Amino acid sequence: MSRARQQSAAMCARHGAPEGTRKDEVIGGSRDGVEKWLRGTKHLTVFEGHARFTALHALHIEASDGTTRDIDADRIFINTGTRAAMPKLDGIEHVPYLTNSTILELTDVPEHLVILGGSYIALEFGQMFRRFGSRVTLLGRGKRILSREDADVALAMQDVLEREGGAFRFGTQIQRVEPAKWCGGVRIVTDNASIDASHLLFATGRTPNTDDLGLQHAGIAVKGHGMIEVDGQLRTRINGIWALGDVNGRGAFTHTSWNDYEVITANVLDGKSRNVDDRIMTYAVFVDPPFARVGRSEEEVRRDGRDALIATMPISRVGRAPRRGETDGFMKALVDARTQRILGAAIYCIEGDEAIHTFVDIMNAGARYTTLQRASTSTRRSAN
Repeated sequence: MSRARQQSAAMCARHGAPEGTRKDEVIGGSRDGVEKWLRGTKHLTVFEGHARFTALHALHIEASDGTTRDIDADRIFINTGTRAAMPKLDGIEHVPYLTNSTILELTDVPEHLVILGGSYIALEFGQMFRRFGSRVTLLGRGKRILSREDADVALAMQDVLEREGGAFRFGTQIQRVEPAKWCGGVRIVTDNASIDASHLLFATGRTPNTDDLGLQHAGIAVKGHGMIEVDGQLRTRINGIWALGDVNGRGAFTHTSWNDYEVITANVLDGKSRNVDDRIMTYAVFVDPPFARVGRSEEEVRRDGRDALIATMPISRVGRAPRRGETDGFMKALVDARTQRILGAAIYCIEGDEAIHTFVDIMNAGARYTTLQRASTSTRRSAN
């Protein structure tokens, strides 16, 4: 049994729940808690159903039981999120497949999981199910994983996943999919071969849930992929209508969605003038070891031709890493040579998703990199 599988089983045993139900308990508890909080909020009414614009500030709500309601409001906030983007493939309607949501419903470990995609969701689920015991193959159209990240990050992460048994095929063009002759699975036919899988996961991006909101009736503009156009204060082109969360394309992460709420609340209720253009993008990829980044990448800095100081250190040189037997990865910092302000940082190592916040704090404070350098030196003995 893999380490991840052992940890999962042990955790389920502690909680007195079968492995297949603990996920439902965690998600259900969070969802039910939010709903209870909403319904208990004074002066707030919850309508359950599908809402569509019928005019500038008017909505028609259709409930699952067939009842309808029409409402209008001076202020409307759109936060409908995104869903898994599905590629246009011949035969897709004739085969079973998984998305980032439905894969969580599995109760058995796939024999061979093939994943279309090479970015965050693909890598997280790929490593997870490889450690569960699945044979895992990732198919990518590009030349490497993580096309948005620096090449050194992508290659280091690929090395870890390959050592664990994950397989990668790059430059792959999918021709079609069809039912496989074994296990009720899927055959993926590429431009030069075919692959049989017991399970197929599409991790090919996200699609905003804006195609059935009647936005045209309110004159709300969307971008090419359906994201709602907003300014730095998250206002649409229509006065009194805002869009926040994944649906506005300004950051597809839980914490950026929460920050959207904070910005709108400050501006609408408190008379402030906050702007999402001022925030420094920070995120993590929950592979093991985790990867986290804040600010600009090395490729972005070099593309701008900026005079920068760039430092990289393997995590094996940090005393705690070899003592814990976790020496994969590295840390990288980028500094503006003139102002000495930190432009960005990338950490791919044990607890990197937590360590990145040190850089986040310094960058948001506008402090020079020497502030962090000197603080680290003064606390090095206790940190090790």
